[in-house]
Amino acid sequence: MAYEVTATRRRPQRFEDLIGQDFVVATLQKSIAAGKIAPAYLFSGPRGCGKTSSARILAKALNCEKGPAATPCGVCSACVEITRGSSLDVIEIDGASNTSVNDVRQIKDEVLFPPNSCRYKVYIIDEVHMLSTSAFNALLKTIEEPPPYVVFIFATTELHKVPATIKSRCQQFNFRLVSVDLLKESLGIAAQEAGIQADEEALFWLAREATGSVRDAYTLFDQVAAFSDGHITFEKIRDKLGLVGVDRINPLVEACADRDACAALTALDEILQAGVSVEQFTVDMADYFRNILLLASGVTRESLLGQAPERFSGKVRAAWSSTQIERALSLMLQLYRDLRYSLDPRYELELAVSRLSWVSDYVSATDVSDAIKRAQSVLLDGHRGADSTPPKVPAPRRDTGPFPDAGLVSGNPPEAARAEPQDAQAMADFEDHISDPFAALRQRLGSASEPCEPVQSEHASSPPEPIAPTPSALSTISFDILQESLVEYFQESKNIVATSLSQAFDWKDSGDVVSFAVDKPFVHNFLEQDHRLIADRASILLGRKVSLSILLAESRKTELSTPDSPRIPPQVELVRKIFHGTIAEEA
Repeated sequence: MAYEVTATRRRPQRFEDLIGQDFVVATLQKSIAAGKIAPAYLFSGPRGCGKTSSARILAKALNCEKGPAATPCGVCSACVEITRGSSLDVIEIDGASNTSVNDVRQIKDEVLFPPNSCRYKVYIIDEVHMLSTSAFNALLKTIEEPPPYVVFIFATTELHKVPATIKSRCQQFNFRLVSVDLLKESLGIAAQEAGIQADEEALFWLAREATGSVRDAYTLFDQVAAFSDGHITFEKIRDKLGLVGVDRINPLVEACADRDACAALTALDEILQAGVSVEQFTVDMADYFRNILLLASGVTRESLLGQAPERFSGKVRAAWSSTQIERALSLMLQLYRDLRYSLDPRYELELAVSRLSWVSDYVSATDVSDAIKRAQSVLLDGHRGADSTPPKVPAPRRDTGPFPDAGLVSGNPPEAARAEPQDAQAMADFEDHISDPFAALRQRLGSASEPCEPVQSEHASSPPEPIAPTPSALSTISFDILQESLVEYFQESKNIVATSLSQAFDWKDSGDVVSFAVDKPFVHNFLEQDHRLIADRASILLGRKVSLSILLAESRKTELSTPDSPRIPPQVELVRKIFHGTIAEEA
């Protein structure tokens, strides 16, 4: 008898034989038992999950001599012919090869004739998404109102390519990927039927490599069984397929955990010299770190890990945190993406292994943020516990009206000033600052005077408004240093005003009016914008109320163009006038 592959030999012949498709099985069986047969069915899902097999089982259930029955007998002539694929009334069509509208027209002509020997004429169109748009349109009327003896079954792996007009006329069934446990169980039964001994670890690896496809699992099983000599083990799979087992990866990763890059690179060279490809090693390393991360999270299911948890290095799990293991996994995933455009794949792999050697020093952004917060807490606690450190007093404000420092004279002190002092000395310093808010200002001006009395509020229910002190309450300066004092003051808050005042000249004091001149219009405009602020500050410094007069004078600089010097070109003179500049003398 000719050899038959496991996928064909173990093809399901009843609904009960389908693996992992409980919803599809229950719905179809109950519909058939109730006699509710739809004119069209649409089976969708990944490859190798049983779509075509389910279509054949449905055709047998409809045409069984004992049916329609939810479970076909499998021995009648109709069931046997459908199983062999020789039934004239069950037509299987490859949608990828019959995409034109002419193929659909042929189907439309055939459905006019009743079935030859069966109860229903069943059309199974596989990969139906490959049909052309014209073919789909030609099929619409036929699948919506077919003859009562015709049933259409469509199968596709790309449901999104099927037009919505087709979907709305069909009952849709979505097939799912099969779990690793079910695949392992099916592979174990297949091994027993074939008289092959298989280790649990090897079956788990085969089930995981199939990625949910039953056909892929059986195909890989046949390949492995061919070189296993009747006993399938993971060691044989690793050696024959060029895999990197956990036993080889453990020493390399342990060297990385010890920050020993030399030992790690040496172990890598030995693995590559054994014939393992860079791509396969990268995949195996990513799978290794994924399993280590699962173990670090408390997951020990062998169906997820694919191997016994004891085979993975406990030293690595103890040396690296979950964040560091995630970093190692991300390095392997990024390496796999970079290999496609690499100058030399081995260079990329060696660089990644070298980086794994300092994963022990990796700290996530969250850990850095937590460390900074803890450091701040320690510093603040130490600052609060220092007996000799007075509470911080806010600097005088400079944006509260004509007398900027008046913002501190208030019945409602700032938040920092309202903080409870730690000892008697701090309380005394705090009270002195509240009672004499201009002490810091007098210290800057180089003299001392009697502190001004704080203004009391007339209404106890609301805090009083800040009231500026009279100029006589502060230290006075001579008129000769007025310009210098104003420049020094505005350098901290309004640097452009300070620069403009430094260019002023011809300062005059007429008693109630202080005047000075500038020779640039834009400087004059800047000073005029802050006219009142400058006048108020001058009043504080002089100790008397004064007003301010800012004059615009002609430039004090002499023109360089003399009868003996060359005449200035008109274009240059025009630019000079526009920007109010001067002509500099050449060196």
